[in-house]
Amino acid sequence: MYIQNKSKEEILEFLNNWGGEITLAKTLEIKFTDIDLEKETLTATMPVQPKVHQPFGILHGGASCVLAETMGSSLSNLFIDGSKYYGVGTNINSNHLRSKKDGIVTAVARFIRKGKTMHVSEIEIRDEKNQLINHTTMTNNIINR
Repeated sequence: MYIQNKSKEEILEFLNNWGGEITLAKTLEIKFTDIDLEKETLTATMPVQPKVHQPFGILHGGASCVLAETMGSSLSNLFIDGSKYYGVGTNINSNHLRSKKDGIVTAVARFIRKGKTMHVSEIEIRDEKNQLINHTTMTNNIINR
């Protein structure tokens, strides 16, 4: 989706329905909640519940990576002309900084670099107390369709 001439509501509706009913983002109940077109940031939430726990009863690092990659990829694909290009993840570096047993985490993605052929984004995942749970950087290559 190319966001030019789209409202915030249209963009969020698109993101929350992108890919149909059966996607990993939907399985983990990731919900896009905000986009700031001026600052070029994207926000989403994910509930922390047993289906995203590892055996010790805390948020699985892989679930945090899925949230982060969903955010970085979505951010890139929103800011390119999807009729000509698409962004694909080529590198992800994720640091798990705090554990989380339940509640909601909120992820915010922003560009570190937005070039013509490569985007690098930073994704911060925080809890309800605004404590940093995870910090991820992600690289997307922008390739021709």
